Amino acid sequence: MDSRAVAHLLHEIVALLELQGEDPTVPAPYADAARSLAAADPKPVGELLRRDRRRFAPEVIEVLEELQETGESTLLDRLRESTPEGLFEMLRVPGLGPSRIRRIHEGLGLDTLQELEEAARDGRLAKLPRFGARTAEQVLRGIAWLKESGAQVLLPHGTAEAVRMLAGIRRITGVVRAEIAGAIRRHCETVREVEIVAACAREPEAVAAACARLPGARDSVGSGTREVSIRFDDGMRLQLHCVPADEFVVTWFRATGSEGHVQEVAARAALRGLTLDAHHLRRADGSVVELADEPALYAAIGLPWLPPELREGLGESAAAAEGTIPSLIELGDIRGVLHCHSQYSDGGATIAELAAEARRRGWSYLGISDHSQSAFYAGGLTADSLARQHEEIDAINASFSDFRVLKGVEADILPCGRIDYPVEVLDRFDYVIASVHSRFGMNEVQMTERVLKALEDPHMAILGHPTGRLLLTREPYAIDMDAVMARAGECGVAIELNADPHRLDLDWRLCRSARRHGVRIEIGPDAHSVDGLDNMALGIGMARKGWLAAEDVINTASADDLVAFATRRRLARAHA
Repeated sequence: MDSRAVAHLLHEIVALLELQGEDPTVPAPYADAARSLAAADPKPVGELLRRDRRRFAPEVIEVLEELQETGESTLLDRLRESTPEGLFEMLRVPGLGPSRIRRIHEGLGLDTLQELEEAARDGRLAKLPRFGARTAEQVLRGIAWLKESGAQVLLPHGTAEAVRMLAGIRRITGVVRAEIAGAIRRHCETVREVEIVAACAREPEAVAAACARLPGARDSVGSGTREVSIRFDDGMRLQLHCVPADEFVVTWFRATGSEGHVQEVAARAALRGLTLDAHHLRRADGSVVELADEPALYAAIGLPWLPPELREGLGESAAAAEGTIPSLIELGDIRGVLHCHSQYSDGGATIAELAAEARRRGWSYLGISDHSQSAFYAGGLTADSLARQHEEIDAINASFSDFRVLKGVEADILPCGRIDYPVEVLDRFDYVIASVHSRFGMNEVQMTERVLKALEDPHMAILGHPTGRLLLTREPYAIDMDAVMARAGECGVAIELNADPHRLDLDWRLCRSARRHGVRIEIGPDAHSVDGLDNMALGIGMARKGWLAAEDVINTASADDLVAFATRRRLARAHA
C-alpha cells in the first residue's frame, strides 16, 4: 500500500468520524495527514514510517503501523461496522457531507436514501435547524443527479418509485391495465430504471404521449411511438410499453425478462411449432394464440407458470418441465425471526416493543441477537448486561402464553476464528449467530480458514451475513463460499440470508449451492427497529429467487424445534 491509498483510507476515517458526531479535534489529525499524503509523491507505507514519522500524530502512526503489518485498519473496520448502512448510501449524494448526514440522521431518524428523498419532498428536511428549503432542494438535485448518472438504487427505493409512477399511468384515459415489469418485478437487488407495461383501449401512441406529460416528467424519447423512455425531474427513468389489450400478455412477459429466460421460453415454443414474436405467440400458419394471462402463455408451450423471481435464464424452464422446481417459500410460512437488535446494543427499540410487533404480525417467537462484547463499537454486551437482558426476557415471556422471546446473540467471529465470549457464556443462549465484523481485508485463504474454524464451534447455529457485502457501497470480502457451505453442511450450521436491503447476503445466486450442500437457511431481518421487521418480505423474495422452499428455511419451524436445532451439537458434545 502506498501513500495515495493511505490518504484515501484516512479520508474515509475522517468522514466516518464526522458522521458519528465526534468532536472536531478527533478527526483533525487524520484529515491533516490525508491532505499531506494526497499532495505528495506516492511512497510505500514502510518508507513513510522510516523517514516521515515525525510528520504525523500518534493516532495516525498507529494506523500506519497496522497497515504496514496487516494491510488493514482496525479503526476503519470499527467505524464501518458502527455506521448504519443507509448512511453510506447517503454519502453518494453530491454536496451532502458527513456532518449534514449526521444531523439528518439524528434529527429525523432517517436511515435510507429513499427516506431522505421523501423527507426532502414533504418538508421535514427543510424544517431541520440550519437546513431550510434551499438545502432540501439541493439534496433533491443531488439525488436526481445520482439517478441521471445511471447509478443503481436499492430494490425498495426502485419499487417505491415504480408504485408512484404506476398510479399515475393507471389514471391516464384509455389505460385498462398497467403493471410493473423488468428488474423490479423479478425482485433484483438493485435497479437502474422502472419498466411498466400498459394495455390500452385507445391508440397506444396517444396513451404513451399522455404518459410523457405526467407530473414531474422532464423529457422523453420515442415520441409518437408505443414505447417511450421518460425522464423525470428527480432523475428516475421509466421505460413504458403501451400496447393494445390483446398484446399485453406477451409484452408484459418480454418486458419482465430476463433476456435469458425469454430465450429459453421462445426455444420451447419453437419445439411446439410456435413462434414468440414481439407481442404475440403465433402458430405455424401465422395465426395468433389467444392468451388470457401469463399462465396461459406458459401452458401453451407445455410449462407451468414460473414466478417472476425465477426468470433469470438459469435453467428454470428445463427444471419446470421436469417438475424439479420446489414449491417456493411464502411470507406466511415464517413462524418467527431471529436476527434482531434491541436497545441493549445498537437497536432503537426495546425488547418488549419488538416482541409486541412480532406477535402482532402473527409470528410465534422473536429472537433477540444483540452484539457480543468485542463489538464495543455497536454497544456489545458484557456478561453483566447479558444477565440483565436475560432477566428482562424471562419477565416478558412470563406475560405470554402464545409467544416466546428467544435468547440469542450475534457474536463476532474474531480474526483467529474463535467465537466471541467464553464457553460458559455461550452456553446460556438459545442460539448463536456468528458473524465477521472486522479484518475484512484478509485474503481468501485467511478469511476462509477463519470462518471454517468458527464453524467447528458447537455453539454456532447460524453463520451471519456470510460475505460481508453492502450493496452499492462495499464489495464482499474474499472467501471461498463453496468450501464454507460444504463445511456448514457437514456441521449442520445454517447460513443466513440477511434481509437488510443493503446486505441481502447470502446472495440469492448461492442459495441453490447451499441446498446442494445440505445447508439450511435462516432469513433474518437484521432489525434495528420495529420497522426493520418489514425486511422479512424482502428476504422472502430473495429466498424465492434462490429456489428455496419452506423446508429449506429454519425459521419456518416452531420455537422448540428451532432451539433443538441450535443446541443439538453442544448437547451432543456434552453427552459424549
